[in-house]
Amino acid sequence: MWYPDTILYYIYTILVVIYKRTNKLNMRTRFQQLRDQGILSDLDLHFAKLITSLSDNQSDELWLSAILVSHFTAEGHVCVDLSAQAEELFPQQSEVNTATIRCPPLAQWLEALQNCNVVGNPGDYAPLILDQHRLYLYRYWDYEQQLAAQIRTRCQKQRTDVNPDILEAGLSRLFPAQDENSHTPNTQKIAAHTAVQRNFCIISGGPGTGKTSTIIKILALLLEQNRHLKIALAAPTGKAAVRLQEAITQALQALNCTPEIKAAIPQDTYTIHRLLGTQPNSPYFRSHANNLLPYDVIVIDEASMVDLALMAKLAQAIPKSARWILLGDKDQLASVEAGTVLGDICDAAGVQELQESQVLESIPKTPLYQNNIVLLNKSYRFSEDSGIWMLSNAVNRGESEQALRILKSDENKDVSWYPLGLSESLPKSLIEHIVASIAHCLQASEPEDILQAFEKFRVLCATRRGRYGVERVNQRIEQLLSAKGIIRAATSHRYHGRPIMITRNNYSLKLFNGDIGILLRKPDKPSELEAYFPATEGGIRTFWPERLPEHETVYAMSIHKSQGSEFENVFMLLPEQLSPLLTRELIYTGLTRARQNVHIWGNEQIFKQALSQQIKRTSGLTSVISYQ
Repeated sequence: MWYPDTILYYIYTILVVIYKRTNKLNMRTRFQQLRDQGILSDLDLHFAKLITSLSDNQSDELWLSAILVSHFTAEGHVCVDLSAQAEELFPQQSEVNTATIRCPPLAQWLEALQNCNVVGNPGDYAPLILDQHRLYLYRYWDYEQQLAAQIRTRCQKQRTDVNPDILEAGLSRLFPAQDENSHTPNTQKIAAHTAVQRNFCIISGGPGTGKTSTIIKILALLLEQNRHLKIALAAPTGKAAVRLQEAITQALQALNCTPEIKAAIPQDTYTIHRLLGTQPNSPYFRSHANNLLPYDVIVIDEASMVDLALMAKLAQAIPKSARWILLGDKDQLASVEAGTVLGDICDAAGVQELQESQVLESIPKTPLYQNNIVLLNKSYRFSEDSGIWMLSNAVNRGESEQALRILKSDENKDVSWYPLGLSESLPKSLIEHIVASIAHCLQASEPEDILQAFEKFRVLCATRRGRYGVERVNQRIEQLLSAKGIIRAATSHRYHGRPIMITRNNYSLKLFNGDIGILLRKPDKPSELEAYFPATEGGIRTFWPERLPEHETVYAMSIHKSQGSEFENVFMLLPEQLSPLLTRELIYTGLTRARQNVHIWGNEQIFKQALSQQIKRTSGLTSVISYQ
């Protein structure tokens, strides 16, 4: 016999089942809509299907978590901060008619994940790791733990093999006092002392603060302690490695040390991948924790470009007894892959300016990492009243009104602002600058002179695609130059005067991603073309165009690709619409490529909004390093 309460119970149970199934179907449908709208990728959906198929609990919370972990990792985040996403819409900044998903409350979310066999706690081996409120792919959680452990271990030890008398004499000789009445500490001298005394050191500074000249003096100080030290110099990209090599070669002649020490300073540089020894079709390197690098000192330039995975693998391969020195600008763009490693380490340090006397007299009893990180705060390239210097500081602080005042001021001759109309295909003022610059380059008779002239200016774009992106701007410039008869690009992509940028490393030719050259007629055979590239030791190198690795036209290049480069004049073109890519760090990186002049085309409102946007990648590295 059926009682009313029993009937109501079964009806309620059936309704709950129908609701859950309908809700799941609705969530799956929204995932598919987000994929169709380009917000989620096929990889995100396939990864979520894989994770839920392995789980004994296929809850909506697990589906959403797997989707977000895959999506945010692809966007450069190391993990997902569930506390920041809880009860928020995903995506948070959505356009009209874009599908959205409401994330669950944090307590409910955490409880659901803690009941899944595919989600582990710290120390477990599982596809996903839940560390407090941060959710990771296992390998990124492991990379973070490994790197933090390596840094903590290295920071806790001070060198005991340093002769203080030799060091003091070297510091006095290489960093002579310039003004006895000055109370401003010589941060380069502090950096040198720190790098000699410690196993781990970060030297961070903006453009022209002397990071490279400081490292050369550090190498001299180290070799004066032990002339038999094995030193490796590396950078994340081939272009950055070549720039480091060029800087060392140029600065070596003026170095105030003995000829024997100069001869012992290495001038060969590596990419980090080449230093570690890549293995074909493998994510692993020949050098690792069980096969350490054979060096006593390892210097990494442009460290802001190094992602978490590569930095963790590098740290594992460096002997505990070796000195590890990172150079970079913590305020520049972060790596393309996941992580903001240099910035996270500096944040963990609670970086503050140290007095010279503190460092040189003794290591103070301050928080651990403040003894290992030095910020270079004086620019030797720009004066304090330089427009570029003032503008870069204003941009770095996010002061948009001040930045615009500097750009528009008649007193600052080295910076200028050009309003960008929304209907312009390419600003006329920019066209005039480009046509005049390219025509001037091609007037030279020698390939070396043409290359040098071309390296004096560059058009930088914030994006690759769009009306003011690299691809469209390069096409438009090419068409304009061809129409004016300056180049002949109508019949072929190979023509006299075509500037090119290598996009894939070729170690046999010593041409690397980011290297810039130009196609020119052969002096003895005007009917044939050759590719000319600057040589590290001076002069030029020539190649048959057919031998070149993958390359592209480079009248304009992306700000990302310009990292590590310097040009006398920079023409920066900002997009007409705000995007997540347009950030304070991007604009700062672009304008600090200039040595003499910066010209910016943009919309004022977009410029202001861009300076309010910062790269905020979710990571636990800062808190993991700080934990003692």
